Amino acid sequence: MATTVFQQALGTLESHSCLSSSGFRHECGSASVKLISKDFKVDIALMRRGNYCSKKRSFSLIQASTSQTTVFDPVSSPLHKTANDSKKKPSEAALILIRHGESMWNEKNLFTGCVDVPLTKKGVEEAIEAGKRISNIPIDLIYTSALIRAQMTAMLAMTQHRRKKVPIIQHEENEQARAWSQIFSEETNKQCIPVITAWQLNERMYGELQGLNKQETADKYGKAKVQEWRRSYDIPPPNGESLEMCAERAVAYFQEHIEPQLQSGKNVMIAAHGNSLRSIIMYLDKLTSQEVISLELSTGIPMLYIFKEGSFIRRGSPVAPTEAGVYAYTKRLAQYRQRLDEMLQ
Repeated sequence: MATTVFQQALGTLESHSCLSSSGFRHECGSASVKLISKDFKVDIALMRRGNYCSKKRSFSLIQASTSQTTVFDPVSSPLHKTANDSKKKPSEAALILIRHGESMWNEKNLFTGCVDVPLTKKGVEEAIEAGKRISNIPIDLIYTSALIRAQMTAMLAMTQHRRKKVPIIQHEENEQARAWSQIFSEETNKQCIPVITAWQLNERMYGELQGLNKQETADKYGKAKVQEWRRSYDIPPPNGESLEMCAERAVAYFQEHIEPQLQSGKNVMIAAHGNSLRSIIMYLDKLTSQEVISLELSTGIPMLYIFKEGSFIRRGSPVAPTEAGVYAYTKRLAQYRQRLDEMLQ
């Protein structure tokens, strides 16, 4: 029965191979990708520079360029490849969004914002469960916020992935950090997934509410006022960010750094926060400012999008008992699952 449901959920597929016999160089935004067909090495150079200023706050980030070498993964390759297939760009890529598991301040009912607190035991369990739900989805690249609760969620989720690749945080603080974290084994490098951290994906900054108890704050300022700060689109809490301000930085980062990776055929996971992910979903689903304020995201529940032909197609949240019914797998993802089964038998 499960097999029947799974097969019914399959969609159509266009070839996603991007390798050519002569190799090519493709530039897209600030990402430069060079493919060399001789040994299927992929050199990715990313230079990220962003800054964000709002009212009394100023944030800036400069990250020097880095080189991450990845070797072609046979599990992700098509079962049969023709000469025409090899000339086509990838037609499809997966995008997974995960809101971090419960944090220690979520448990205490405190406004957290950009304060860097870890997960609770429940949050750890939520992250592990999220990993089980995406264990058959290909992941080539991971983005997280700069906050530990999002990074813990990403790392714990990846412990459940059937491909067993190791997520490696890219340290680019300075030249020494880059040199000291370099991997010298090509074979080891093949089994790694780069993890890129970005403050632009942080939770929205709650200003003078950070660390305050939510109920006590409602008692002090009034329930309606606190609700306005929490759920309006363009009204920030005292010296904090509104959802609109959070969206400005999160969506800009997504467009500049993450979307080009999807366009190149890479499968991406983002582990971040309620408001930064709401902002990205607003962009993906073309929601209005009124629609996004009512959008609720559960902790530790992944959402799957398929990027195909320049559009994002929402495949849903994995809350159903069977993953076939949840994801309505495309043919490409079904083939990946099949190759995993064959490889791990």
